Amino acid sequence: MMDDDETVALDPRTLRGLAHPLRVRLLNLLRERGPSTASRLGEQLGQSSGATSYHLRQLAAYGFVVEDAGRGTARERWWRAARRRTVLTPEESRQSWELAEGYLRAVAQADFQRTEAAIANLPAVSREWQDALHLGTDILRLRPERAAELRERMSALVAEYGGDHGDGRVAVQWQILPLSDG
Repeated sequence: MMDDDETVALDPRTLRGLAHPLRVRLLNLLRERGPSTASRLGEQLGQSSGATSYHLRQLAAYGFVVEDAGRGTARERWWRAARRRTVLTPEESRQSWELAEGYLRAVAQADFQRTEAAIANLPAVSREWQDALHLGTDILRLRPERAAELRERMSALVAEYGGDHGDGRVAVQWQILPLSDG
């Protein structure tokens, strides 16, 4: 079960804990698939259990994961995500750009890998799920305040669809990226 406060806001200290691509992927797996062990996560990610164990301990030190005491044995530690979501505010991003950049790149890499895996798995899913897939890009001309409004409205819409309303899991990925005119 997730803690009552479902969102953790990143700050310069916690950004250090997520500025590694493997940590972002581990946290994503725990959020998406539920509690697991370092060995199982290592198998899913093609990593050694030693590497995943080390990074899980780092995530725990920063408060992103906690030990799932109700599972496992003395030899098998189970971990679960402490919060459902992570947010990086623009202010924190500006204050700690180097750390924020590492985190944002790790998130983008994890999102790309999730998209690649979903595409590779398309032949194995039902026609209805194949028809529900959408990848698209729309280029809009907006002022910053309108882009922020769009972000808030999209967040509200995704939250409206959240919860347990079906038998399938979906990843909703969307981005608002300022583009250069060059």
